[in-house]
Amino acid sequence: MEFESVVEKKCLQLLQKALDFEATDVHLLPTKEAYSVYFRKYNRSIATGEIPLKLGDKMISHLKYQSGLDISERRRPQSGSFEYVEGVQTISCRVSTLPSVTLNESIIIRLMLQDVAKNLEEIAFSMSAVSKLKKLAQNNQGIIFFCGPTGCGKSTTMYSLLNYCSNQLSKHVISLEDPVENNQNQMLQVQVNEKSGVTYAIGLKAILRHSPDVIMIGEIRDSETAKIAIEAALTGHLVITTIHAKDSFGCLHRLMDLGVSQVELQQTVLSIVTQSLVNKQQENRELTALFEIMDDHLLLEAFDALKHQENFSMPTDETIAYQVTKGVQHGQILANILTTP
Repeated sequence: MEFESVVEKKCLQLLQKALDFEATDVHLLPTKEAYSVYFRKYNRSIATGEIPLKLGDKMISHLKYQSGLDISERRRPQSGSFEYVEGVQTISCRVSTLPSVTLNESIIIRLMLQDVAKNLEEIAFSMSAVSKLKKLAQNNQGIIFFCGPTGCGKSTTMYSLLNYCSNQLSKHVISLEDPVENNQNQMLQVQVNEKSGVTYAIGLKAILRHSPDVIMIGEIRDSETAKIAIEAALTGHLVITTIHAKDSFGCLHRLMDLGVSQVELQQTVLSIVTQSLVNKQQENRELTALFEIMDDHLLLEAFDALKHQENFSMPTDETIAYQVTKGVQHGQILANILTTP
């Protein structure tokens, strides 16, 4: 019992240390001698120490128990979550385990503050992009797509935009997510649960009967979800969602691969926003969001290129943000960009 209390205390100390460091993830990776501990911040993994194997195994078992996982199963990956309360702040901890060749499990804990949505001005590189996003959110119907690589901050931006819709525009917002990453009191959030029969498609059909003004879909994953999202936009709803695509023009191709016609796209798509993260100042490693926003005449030009089966790329001289984002897409190093919007 005493050892168990020590294990629990060590887990709490680890989480608190990560929060004080403002880390987004905690990694416990096994070696033959110990568990290496890494904190992830600003897209960088920073080594912070080691934990003896025996204590690390017990800590992982405790974290799995807290997350509702099978602590006896060590041969297959598992994922779950639990909440950690620090003062008045609740932190959602998403846990993922993975077996390794050393027969010890590795574990990653994603730390997410709940009921927190930053203002767009806090996260954006360019204030002109913020103005565009807010203007797009004022539409009564249509779809705004966000695309970009994993970890580029799409969800953070969407929560910020939804917070603006709810608080500033007084719109009824409903989200459908898998999982719900950030509990927000100002909007109704629905959790996808395929075991209970709540898929993206079924959940979206139910949401349409709940009189929403704005619908956030965590991700367009299949043709059924894509078609229902299109239907929602056609029937008078603003839809904000993400889709896996390399860039804005690739997003259109991806949607057509999912069975959405070009006519439906032209009738519903308001904008496609490609997001990237860069260092705004060289001496400060904090990352800011860059938005390549395809809308209005750029969107019309993209549809025309699509019709004639031509390639299309965003003009690099539109704004500073566009120039930077094109550099990201072509793998250029951007840490030395010091230009402010």
